[in-house]
Amino acid sequence: MTTWVLLRGLMREARHWGEFPMLFQNTLGAQNIVALDFPGNGRLHTQASPNSVAEMANYCHTRLMQLGYTPPYNVLALSLGAMVAVAWSELYPSELERMVLINTSLPPYNPFYHRLRPANYPALIRHLLFGSAVQRESLILKLTSSLTGNAERKQAILQQWTAYARECPITRANILRQLHAAVSYRAAPVAPSVPVLLLAGQQDRLVDVKCSHTLAHHWGCAIRLHPTAGHDLPLDDGVWVSQQVKDWLNL
Repeated sequence: MTTWVLLRGLMREARHWGEFPMLFQNTLGAQNIVALDFPGNGRLHTQASPNSVAEMANYCHTRLMQLGYTPPYNVLALSLGAMVAVAWSELYPSELERMVLINTSLPPYNPFYHRLRPANYPALIRHLLFGSAVQRESLILKLTSSLTGNAERKQAILQQWTAYARECPITRANILRQLHAAVSYRAAPVAPSVPVLLLAGQQDRLVDVKCSHTLAHHWGCAIRLHPTAGHDLPLDDGVWVSQQVKDWLNL
């Protein structure tokens, strides 16, 4: 039975996938879709976030066993979640069957100024650490989505995300732990041992799309680029993401 594990990024929780899990499941016909929250996020917001990406990977390994899902797993992961997927493949190579990594970046392959665009540093520090829920979620939506021409939908998303942030507030300490985990992680200087598909939005305002190009070059893996989507590709065009994965699996 095929199990797809969905992992999101910094300060995000399973609910931020929105309608994507259902869309993805319907497109692929997958039996199991499991969207995990990392400790410190979502329903686990009262717990301390792991200080390292490896600890996050260990959490995934343990939590899926507790939930009764047995390997091998397929993983679709975004941003920090994709770093966790790579670490997971290093720690437990027999557990993963394939990985779809979305708009990720990894040292030693990608320099820091490509992993997080420097122009965003002041706003990120100001709003992520010291801003209100509305200010923080507004900034995240602005930096991660390229949705255009639908102001009502963007406003609805912002209201929903703000409600999540108020219901399951992330602490400043957990934000710093997650940032530390992302900054300090270094991937192995070899390609993952499982098939990888890289997906990237060419209008990503948070992470330079060059990061995905570089990873594809070093790993010799498949890469697909969306011309108008941003960092949160499943939000901007979940249909495209699902179809790209389906086509890749059918090759």
